[in-house]
Amino acid sequence: MERRDFLKNLIVGGLALKFSTPVFSQPAGPELTVVEGESPEAITREAVKALGGMSRFISRGDKVLIKPNIGWDRTPEMAACTNPDVVAALVAMSLESGAKEVVVMDHTINQPKRCYARSGIQEAARAAGARVLFTDEQRLKKMALKGEWLKEWEVFQDFVEADKIINVPIAKVHSLSRVTLGLKNWLGAIGGNRNQLHQKIDQAVVDLGAFFKPTLTVLDAYRILVRNGPQGGRVSDTRLQKTVVAGMDPVAVDAYGATFFELKPQELPFLKLAQSRGLGKFELEKVRIEKRAV
Repeated sequence: MERRDFLKNLIVGGLALKFSTPVFSQPAGPELTVVEGESPEAITREAVKALGGMSRFISRGDKVLIKPNIGWDRTPEMAACTNPDVVAALVAMSLESGAKEVVVMDHTINQPKRCYARSGIQEAARAAGARVLFTDEQRLKKMALKGEWLKEWEVFQDFVEADKIINVPIAKVHSLSRVTLGLKNWLGAIGGNRNQLHQKIDQAVVDLGAFFKPTLTVLDAYRILVRNGPQGGRVSDTRLQKTVVAGMDPVAVDAYGATFFELKPQELPFLKLAQSRGLGKFELEKVRIEKRAV
């Protein structure tokens, strides 16, 4: 072979390699991370890290709203509200990723000031750098939810105006929906007569989940409420699970959360309904799950 022909073939071959589809593609990362450990802060950080880190979700200059469950006048040991250390870790990670502002808020069931204080969330979130706000009825606006059942409802504008929302529910049993996890946590983002939603609770939580579309869902299962939900009242109603579950798929997060209560995801109507609406997957065998211990 002439030298010029050799060089020509080498260049053409190199270009073909450059622009061809690689035979071996890189494996996709996890869709869901499940982390166990002694420290609520450490397992929260590890769960988000395993998904690619908070900077994958939060961009510089973002206004972030973190939505825990602060609904009840209960201490962290009673597992009625989200663990304050889990909330604080998410606040800190959001600010580390360049968030301009992080707001923490919830529409409580019991008296707001007592809920915010006794849950430990107010102090922990502020110490981590968040603005902790009470909901303000003057900030309610009736909005078109365009749901299958909920066509419109009063929504706190703080949730609409945020660039990114992180949903941070706690895993608990519930007298109506059997469990309350991420999808049901959206009742704390709206006003109005929320008791009306109990008529069709499964449809309601799916319509709300479709409207709010969180950037990330982080399920606090460090200490879970296994009896007398959703507010409990005794430490004996709880169980230490020492776990955090995180993912972009809110349906998969809730499906995994159901397993802590020895429930199969397909037993929960709201999960099947959410999947049929395209909000995510409840069939965990089809979800890429990574488990870690720290």
